Amino acid sequence: MSTESARIAIAYHSGYGHTAKQAEAVAAGAAAVPGVVADLVALDELTDELWDRLAAADAIIFGAPTYMGSPSAVFKAFAEASVKVWAADLGWRDKIAAGFTNSKAMAGDKLNSLVDFAVFAAQHGMIWVGLDLYPGWAESTASIEDLNRLGSWLGATAQSDADLSAEKAPPETDLRTAAYLGERVAKLTLRQLRGSLAA
Repeated sequence: MSTESARIAIAYHSGYGHTAKQAEAVAAGAAAVPGVVADLVALDELTDELWDRLAAADAIIFGAPTYMGSPSAVFKAFAEASVKVWAADLGWRDKIAAGFTNSKAMAGDKLNSLVDFAVFAAQHGMIWVGLDLYPGWAESTASIEDLNRLGSWLGATAQSDADLSAEKAPPETDLRTAAYLGERVAKLTLRQLRGSLAA
């Protein structure tokens, strides 16, 4: 792991641009923390450069749209290809991990995608970070603009109406929740790096 600054990789797939927008929000939240560099890593092509960028990261935040109740096939191909990292003495061991996902439905079984990400991270020996937010939009006086309006703790979720382009969805509240996740991961990664230096 880096000792000078924290490098947060956002490893994501986006089918129609909505999840890419969410990934950009995660990256912005992470990069807003002093001493942190955010690296957006699209998973469409599994090149040697991609694996090198993930190896250099102190934390990896996984993201993909939820299709038919689980992460996209592109993300699943990436997960299966990562077996070479796993086989090399758990190459991502002790990296911080987190996740985010988007679907057109309010629920859309997005939790299942986050569970997939968390189990995937656990198999790599990574340390999972969720959201530390109360659920938004959960009382009569609450607002759709609340952070964590979809009430997820395992990771950040977003909802994009099927008839809206990525220019108009997901809504700002979900992007702010994604940014919050990026910021939280960045701060905890810095804390972990400082702790490892003191040990």
